[in-house]
Amino acid sequence: MIRLLLNYLARHHGKCIGLYRRFCHPDGQEWAEILRQHGGLHAMGHGCSIQQNVVITDPKFVSLGNNVRLSGCTLFGHDGAINMLKVAYGVALDKVGKIEIHDNVFIGHQAIIMPNVIIGSNVVIAAGSVVTHDVPTGYVVGGIPAKQIGKTDDLVQRLQKEFSSLPWSQHPHMTATYTGPADAELDQLRIAHFFGYNDQSSQSSVRG
Repeated sequence: MIRLLLNYLARHHGKCIGLYRRFCHPDGQEWAEILRQHGGLHAMGHGCSIQQNVVITDPKFVSLGNNVRLSGCTLFGHDGAINMLKVAYGVALDKVGKIEIHDNVFIGHQAIIMPNVIIGSNVVIAAGSVVTHDVPTGYVVGGIPAKQIGKTDDLVQRLQKEFSSLPWSQHPHMTATYTGPADAELDQLRIAHFFGYNDQSSQSSVRG
């Protein structure tokens, strides 16, 4: 009952969001919907997923397209050194900028997107990257600073080829439309493939 109440207050009124995060543990899609309604973003499209550990310093300067997925990354809208420099040098300064992310973009864990960056559609940002310049449509980028390391179309073709040989490629969850978590059966198939045994047998051996 408490979770239902917190869910209602967070979704419909933008209240008790801290308690909602703590007790309801929203997944990326649920949290994105909260941010769409109450997060102060300039714009957000549909089908987005934002993990709770994502940091968006200046949401009013951030625009997200459709099917944008953010995983533990940071989006900076301002230069944090400005106030220190203003005091130290006695001059008026400002440095802020927008972050515009178009459709079908994935940003990996601990990647950093700096101000005044536009990321085109169908883009993958590798984990740990620092993006300081615009990213054109259709590219995979990575590194510090991030550079083009391939085309997204080529990445998809390579992943499709690898996927066809996996033991779980015919599992019911392995469809283009399913984006939810793996079930127990799928987990067991993966564990058996990786380690040569299923999870139950490994737990039995540890207990023995």
